[in-house]
Amino acid sequence: MFKRILIANRGEIALRIIRTCKRLGVESVAIYSDEDTRSPYVEEAEEALYIGGSRADESYLHMERIISAAVTKGCEAVHPGYGFLSENPRFAKAAEASGVTFIGPPAGVIAIMGDKIASKEIAVRAGVPVIPGHVDSIRDVEEAIAAAESIGYPVLLKPAAGGGGKGMRIVCGQHDMEAALAAARQETRKAFGDNRIFMERYIENPRHIEIQILSDSRGNILHLGERECSIQRRYQKLIEESPSPAVSDSLRQSMGRAACELARKAGYVNAGTVEFIMAPQGGFYFLEMNTRLQVEHPVTEMVTGLDLVELQLRIAAGEPLPFAQNQIRFEGWAMEVRVCAEDPARDFIPSTGMITRYAEPRGKNIRVDSGVRSGSKIGVHYDSMMAKVISHGKDRESARIGLVEALNGYHIEGIATNIDFINTVLCHPDFVEARLSTGFIGNNFQRGNPLIRADGRKVELAALAATLIYHVRTVAIRESVQEMVSRIGLSRNQVTTHSYMVRTEDEDFGVSLQGSLQGRLWTATVNGRKHAVETPGFEFYRRRLRLNIDGRVHRFRLRVEQSFIFVAFSGITRTYEIYTPKEWALLKYMPRKIQKTPENILSCPMPGQVVQVLVKRNDVVFRGQTLVILESMKMESGVASPLDGLIEDVVVKSGQTVEAGETLIVFSKLPG
Repeated sequence: MFKRILIANRGEIALRIIRTCKRLGVESVAIYSDEDTRSPYVEEAEEALYIGGSRADESYLHMERIISAAVTKGCEAVHPGYGFLSENPRFAKAAEASGVTFIGPPAGVIAIMGDKIASKEIAVRAGVPVIPGHVDSIRDVEEAIAAAESIGYPVLLKPAAGGGGKGMRIVCGQHDMEAALAAARQETRKAFGDNRIFMERYIENPRHIEIQILSDSRGNILHLGERECSIQRRYQKLIEESPSPAVSDSLRQSMGRAACELARKAGYVNAGTVEFIMAPQGGFYFLEMNTRLQVEHPVTEMVTGLDLVELQLRIAAGEPLPFAQNQIRFEGWAMEVRVCAEDPARDFIPSTGMITRYAEPRGKNIRVDSGVRSGSKIGVHYDSMMAKVISHGKDRESARIGLVEALNGYHIEGIATNIDFINTVLCHPDFVEARLSTGFIGNNFQRGNPLIRADGRKVELAALAATLIYHVRTVAIRESVQEMVSRIGLSRNQVTTHSYMVRTEDEDFGVSLQGSLQGRLWTATVNGRKHAVETPGFEFYRRRLRLNIDGRVHRFRLRVEQSFIFVAFSGITRTYEIYTPKEWALLKYMPRKIQKTPENILSCPMPGQVVQVLVKRNDVVFRGQTLVILESMKMESGVASPLDGLIEDVVVKSGQTVEAGETLIVFSKLPG
């Protein structure tokens, strides 16, 4: 085993690798950029080395500096994690040339399997089913249109050099091809330094199933079952689980054999993942091979009891696999969610800022792989993923419920996150029934909100929790400190009844609470329905609340602003307004606050860098037309015109750094 390795990555994956190294007695050397100076992983490593500026090309993508650091610090190997240089064959080759073992497959294998066109050819030779398409690099629009006509619309444009959703475009007709091909090329050139694009038939509403494989240097290859990764946004995964509810034992064996045969044909060594598209009719097709550790590897670890990072290290050190295929045991079900700094209500645009409050969920079957803490800064230079939460249960439903409860208690303030959106997905009836596809979010959500009505019982329980918190924070605390209480000897255990009117969106609730100031047992009546409630005690007015309601434990996350209380609970996110009956009677006389925003301004929706300004002064533009392209957290997003109008002024230019809310364009009305 190695004595010392360098970790060429950051955030939660760097921490994940460090913890396995500590268990194995392997020293770890971390690298960090300006932005990561105070990141938790920097403190966890035995040694940390400053590598460069915040931009990835100044630090985590700077191959020469990283390899030099590994050599200088006496590291025998380098672990690339995922992202950055993990699938860069030049990095793997340079490391080996410097006498540093690359913890991953050989450089040649990375090159050929990282090329989507070449890897598809290997899949064909290995007898693995592939999606019909045009496997050669597309030269121009005319060739693209001709290829699409022969394949049949809709088609999918894909980069030959990389994945992660970057550079991919769905084309539904000939009129969309020119713009889609140009956008795909520009994005893939920036992401991978390679603008080659190929084309496949677009299979609508498929499942995304992947097989985890392991291969040692002695020729032993095996698989660790499948992961279901169908819940995605922008072609990037949000929720993963193992096993897949759609894969039978016989199908698992078929997909496993295909994945292992592909790896054997490619000469693969170390951990890798073979990804498949599964059609609604049940057929599966090769998609790509990821020549690295996957973000979602913890679900496989939870059901197999194996440490994939340890196995990576042992294989790279020349050890044989310590078990055979028939010795692998799968127990229970595991489910993982990715916690990202993004705003689902605004098309998942990245969110930046400082985390002001942070509290992770805990539990026997809950695992949190996080790279942040209170005080961590989330900037524009890296991926939006901050952490992963993984739940294990005896079956799918117990794993799902455990994950929902864990997210109910995951508290992050200071930035927008997708925690509540993910919980809404987990609680959606189609997800509960495992009716999944890669189009799940697009088919069931709009601007981050489900297209079905919220569960009435959950809204009611959230109203109960909000009222109870309001009562304890205001009335009970105020009464407990009144001087008269001690003078007349009023017991804080005396049972009293208080009534409130509660409003949220288009629903009103009458809530009555009966209990004592110091007691833990309450009777709550919500719109005539009684609930027995047990609290943690009198002083439980906190941001995370655990209540036993009618014999079942529920967790709520709250934010209190006077009589307005925001509650997140099992996919429900509501703000509740709470009033006494007298205040309620006067409510109709209270003026409503109206916020007006300027109609002639295009504001920046997120912090980032202006990539391109597509219009100039005096141009006529139309509602929905893309005017500015921004880059943030390694993704490009177009900012569309909110109206038909005339450009009066262009405030920004290409290369400029902008903040959320900053003015990009000023409009004037169309003449006439």
